[in-house]
Amino acid sequence: MIRAAALLLLLALPGGRAAAEGLPAVPAAWAAVPGPAPGPPRIHGQTGLGCIAGAVPLPETGPGWQAVRLSRNRVWGHPALVAALRNLAGAAGAQGLPTLWIGDLGQPRGGPLPYGHASHQVGLDADIWLDLSPKPALSAAARETVAVPSLVLPDGSDVDPARWTPQHARLIRLAATLPGLDRIFVNPAIKRALCRSEAGADWLRRVRPWRGHDSHMHLRLRCPAGQAACRDQPPVPAGDGCDASLDWWWSEEARQPPPRPAPGPPPRLPEACRAVLQAP
Repeated sequence: MIRAAALLLLLALPGGRAAAEGLPAVPAAWAAVPGPAPGPPRIHGQTGLGCIAGAVPLPETGPGWQAVRLSRNRVWGHPALVAALRNLAGAAGAQGLPTLWIGDLGQPRGGPLPYGHASHQVGLDADIWLDLSPKPALSAAARETVAVPSLVLPDGSDVDPARWTPQHARLIRLAATLPGLDRIFVNPAIKRALCRSEAGADWLRRVRPWRGHDSHMHLRLRCPAGQAACRDQPPVPAGDGCDASLDWWWSEEARQPPPRPAPGPPPRLPEACRAVLQAP
């Protein structure tokens, strides 16, 4: 009921000043829409503030993967993302890796999510769980409660040697070499482990350390060709990233970040997202 009310409120917003500044980012409104906006794929904005029309779903099950947490309805993305995930699952299977659990992509029309992610808004992001145990075929209900253990020691100093294996490095390498890939986010301890075994590899620069991500990796594609309204992040720095920028994650500054400032007014999405949200 609350989500439906938020959608009605947003659709009723007048034009004028609000339209000129862009569409207010109301997560509940975007989460309430059950299906995609029709037409060809059209991305507006960037992964942390944008939307997508013409998104397509990743099938719940396919050769080498099972999508999980299906009740969230976050299996939607640009066709390039769905193709990349299919390719990754196929390549992993060809190298003897087990079925992949694929977590959140995005909502049917992208946009801000009410919980879980600040990005995943334009159909170019996906979470791959780093559980390489054999997996049975699970029902949709069983996929709601699967749990994936952390690959990182409790103090965050390094990967857990009882869980981290060369197969994890192999899977991340396969993902980092996908055509169109922009970057992958993993826990800093996972990046540290990769620096020990893969230092100097060209693909390693695309693996970026970030908080969390101790049991999954977060894939992000570049803006596909023909998406003039899509905005990429700045390119990743040169080098493999096994340097002082990685060491920073174990500094006092990183371990005790300052409190977040009080939230301001909600950000505004590109004005084109209004038509995406309102489309039948």
